[in-house]
Amino acid sequence: MILHAGQSCSRVYNRPVATVDLTDQFLIAMPGMADPGFSRTLTYICEHNERGALGIVVNRPIEMTLGGLLQEVDIPVVSDGLVDQPVYYGGPVQQDRGFVLHRPRGAWKSTLAVCDRLWLTTSRDILQALAAGAGPSQVLVSLGYAGWGAGQLEEEIGQNAWLTVPAGHDILFDVPSERRLDAAMGALGIDFARLHDVAGHA
Repeated sequence: MILHAGQSCSRVYNRPVATVDLTDQFLIAMPGMADPGFSRTLTYICEHNERGALGIVVNRPIEMTLGGLLQEVDIPVVSDGLVDQPVYYGGPVQQDRGFVLHRPRGAWKSTLAVCDRLWLTTSRDILQALAAGAGPSQVLVSLGYAGWGAGQLEEEIGQNAWLTVPAGHDILFDVPSERRLDAAMGALGIDFARLHDVAGHA
């Protein structure tokens, strides 16, 4: 049984349709998650289709701030408005590359429209804009992403590795990282300790 709910965001562009489209959903790692890298993680799915899925872990800050990241990639900081914002471990794939979840959209060189209210940008120009105080007003910056091949995520959900829930975008931007997992669980009306019971009845 796949434990998921309906989409919370309408699509704004055409893409291949997967058997189950979990775009704009949260993945909650179940207590029995075999991969310790995903233990107690909350992952936001940015794209899911017949070729696979791409997500960003959104509740695991690393020991780096946005200011530190900008310094590492040689982007001078003109505005210090966001320099203290944490950078997140987005997943095990391409950890040397930055991924920026943001709203509003803006005009950037490489942007994926996740839905009509949230975007994922990977081009350097958005970091330059953030450094100048001209970027999007709400951002979540990660290094790396979580990726699944065709059918892999569906198989893992069928094995009770993940619980899914429609994503609340306010959780991404307005809730502290240490509370995001609980906030997503709250949308289901259960707490993390009860996930063992949920898995047992899935």
